[in-house]
Amino acid sequence: MQFFLDTANIEAIKKYAAWGVVDGVTTNPSLISKEGVSLEKRIKEILEVVDGPISTEVIAADYEGMLEEARKYAKWHKNIYVKVPITQDGLRACKTLSAEGVNVNVTLIFSAGQALLAAKAGATVVSPFIGRLDDICQDGMELIAEIAQIFGNYDFKTKILVASIRHPRHVIDAARLGASIATVPPEVFDLLIKHPLTDIGLKKFLEDWEKVKDLK
Repeated sequence: MQFFLDTANIEAIKKYAAWGVVDGVTTNPSLISKEGVSLEKRIKEILEVVDGPISTEVIAADYEGMLEEARKYAKWHKNIYVKVPITQDGLRACKTLSAEGVNVNVTLIFSAGQALLAAKAGATVVSPFIGRLDDICQDGMELIAEIAQIFGNYDFKTKILVASIRHPRHVIDAARLGASIATVPPEVFDLLIKHPLTDIGLKKFLEDWEKVKDLK
């Protein structure tokens, strides 16, 4: 499973990239808006830190506008994945862009039908938002299972990028279901590495070492 970092904060990206487990980064307009920096500047800063897919989302809602933005973003670097929403215009843009060799991340997926259409349109990845489904009392992981089965049935090359992750259990369940990618917010990265028994064990080892470290 690949781990992407779900943030546009450059300091967070540097921190977690140093762990050696970050394969890519996903951004969106909301994340960029928190940073007080232009989209192009921040994306190019991220590209200097992470050598992997960097998702950049179009703002336009119409087909021609999406193409214009996407083509501009794609020129920034070969690692750019252009995010388009799962709308009629988004599907059209996905089909056109994928035919041009642009990597496309179809986002805001909330049903298996949407994911299937995106795969048919040539999406490189689809981004089902599991946490938002959980928020309205639907089973986000059931959606991942459905998409994984459908893609497996027809040998689609489109990868499943699990988004809107709320906690470590989402990551583990996504991995068990065979999702290709989990895009993880910084706070969940911190929780993934933590366990109280690890802390207790380390504390005990250090306490015991203090008793003998000066013995001759």
